[in-house]
Amino acid sequence: MMVRGWRYYIDLLWVLTVKEIKVKYKSSVLGYLWSVLHPLSLSLVFYFAVKLVLRIPMENFVPFLVVGLFSWQWFSNSLSSCAVCLLGNASLIKKVPFPRYLIPMSAVLNDLFHFLMSLPVIGFILLLFKIYPSLPWAYGIPLLLLAQFSFTYGLGLMVSAINVFFRDLERFVNIGLNILFYLTPIIYPSRLIPEKIYPYIFLNPLFPLIENWRRLFLEGALDFFLLALSFLWGLGSLCLGLYLFQRFSQRFAEVV
Repeated sequence: MMVRGWRYYIDLLWVLTVKEIKVKYKSSVLGYLWSVLHPLSLSLVFYFAVKLVLRIPMENFVPFLVVGLFSWQWFSNSLSSCAVCLLGNASLIKKVPFPRYLIPMSAVLNDLFHFLMSLPVIGFILLLFKIYPSLPWAYGIPLLLLAQFSFTYGLGLMVSAINVFFRDLERFVNIGLNILFYLTPIIYPSRLIPEKIYPYIFLNPLFPLIENWRRLFLEGALDFFLLALSFLWGLGSLCLGLYLFQRFSQRFAEVV
């Protein structure tokens, strides 16, 4: 009976995730390609601004940008989707009894799928700059995927639950993402952060993730201290997210 129950939830999660993908690219000609073209176009813009205009010296700046922007896009798009996912599935919530936490999970899995599909593009760009796959990729990619999924999903649970009762939150999420983008070393290396404020960068939960994605792809190594920090952020995010979501979920059907 328990196995059948889990199968039902897995099937439902699959249906919700596929639905998210179809809705995202409904009436779109290029479809999935947009998830690749957007970070690539941003890479060109920031390459022009940082490398050619500001003339900040840096080796392999294009791969540096691409790795950072693709991993950021997964987080950013997931959080934006989670903010409105419960409201977007209001009819389903009102009519069908099922674990509501599957809805924000499907939103994060949707963007995880696009991130996975972009890995060959990242690999191709790395090859153009003579950066080749290494053994640490085999265990580093799954570990970082798990760490980033845990943190993103936990945060997604929070914003999805709160936005049901405070509809302006989705706008604050977008503002917060814009601020966080520039506070995180995505378009600039962390070595440029002034020494006096560098210790505070560890209060940014995205710093260890972005930094480790870069170290893995560009240097073929993982920083295990940063990895442990990422999992701590992920665990804290999941615990708080599940607590808040469970507390608010009983009133979802009344409010959405």
